[in-house]
Amino acid sequence: MDIFEKLNTNLGPLGKHSELSEGYFMFPKLEGEIAPRMKFKGKEVLTWSLNNYLGLANHPEIRKADEEAAKRWGAAYPMGARMMSGNTDLHEQLENELAEFVGKEKSYLLNYGYQGIMSAIDALVDRKDVIVYDSECHACIIDALRMHIGKRFVYPHNDMDSFEKQLQRATKLTNETGGGILVITEGVFGMTGNMGNLKGIVSLKEKYQFRLLVDDAHGFGTMGATGAGAGEAQGVQDGIDLYFSTFAKSMASIGAFIAGDEKIIHYLKYNMRSQIFAKSLPMLLVEGALKRLELLRNRPELKENLWKVVNALQNGLKEKGFNIGTTTSPVTPVVLNGTIGEAATLSKDLRENYNIFCSVVIYPVVPKGMIILRLIPTAVHTLEDVRETIAAFEAVKDKLTSGFYKKSALAVSFGE
Repeated sequence: MDIFEKLNTNLGPLGKHSELSEGYFMFPKLEGEIAPRMKFKGKEVLTWSLNNYLGLANHPEIRKADEEAAKRWGAAYPMGARMMSGNTDLHEQLENELAEFVGKEKSYLLNYGYQGIMSAIDALVDRKDVIVYDSECHACIIDALRMHIGKRFVYPHNDMDSFEKQLQRATKLTNETGGGILVITEGVFGMTGNMGNLKGIVSLKEKYQFRLLVDDAHGFGTMGATGAGAGEAQGVQDGIDLYFSTFAKSMASIGAFIAGDEKIIHYLKYNMRSQIFAKSLPMLLVEGALKRLELLRNRPELKENLWKVVNALQNGLKEKGFNIGTTTSPVTPVVLNGTIGEAATLSKDLRENYNIFCSVVIYPVVPKGMIILRLIPTAVHTLEDVRETIAAFEAVKDKLTSGFYKKSALAVSFGE
């Protein structure tokens, strides 16, 4: 088969119905200022799908800092990669402040989160090394594992008995190869909202020799007493050898960083191909990140407001009998039972008739027959937003249970 001809044979359940789903169920277009209420297809909707945890995306001080940085530098400066011509004092200042905030010796700025962690993992291991990882790790980690030419062992999500068995397998293998073991997990898992069992993992470092890399994209800024993340929340930040986070969540921007001991960060600076051969992070984003980090450190009310909304939303959903799984973070999954077609119809109903916009997660991300309505509370949502959303969810849950959505033409068109 021709390499292009085969592409349309594996579109997935929604891709096969792109004429129905695109622009509405998939690839929707939200318009207007980033806020809890935006426009979708000309109507105002209450949106719970933006990872703007601390409400910094449109914070007036942030907007002012971004505007001034853009006037001062434009979008191009500096030109070239960091190693060649793209380094500045402000890049290094941001790295130092980030490292101090998460309790590490040094950090290194990355242009993007997805690309950054893939490149970091690629630089850290070779064919002699073994990677042990949580089964629910993000796609960026899975893609990095696909590039790994050595062995990799997976353990079921947060299953510490299985984790130790995989460590035993890895130890036996590395004793033969002379390699090392890299354990990879997440601080907060973005779909379920629960934290990786960092405390349990770190407790096994005395028994087994391994290094721990934690992707804490959803924990940075939201978890722990100061917002330093899931490691701080569990009291094991020192046991994390490499701490990674993107700026695309609490910082409401673009970019990422990885932090750890000075020697390993120095090694990564000279071995991460995605950074060596890529243009430096633009100065307007660097200055913007410095301002965001300043607010994250010095405005505890931002995180307090976030958790006030989180607690109201999660407690209110549980009181109404909704299953929100095992979340221990702001990520709030509402688990329902239904087909792909019912999920599409329910989503359309929520958006058109209840003016609620949230992400809808279906197979193959979750098992067939399961629907997850994924809510992301922020510091700029209100308690009235929470009440309105719970009332809407009660209504669509009743419709789903009664079979109302099975009768929809949209559900039928999905072959269900």
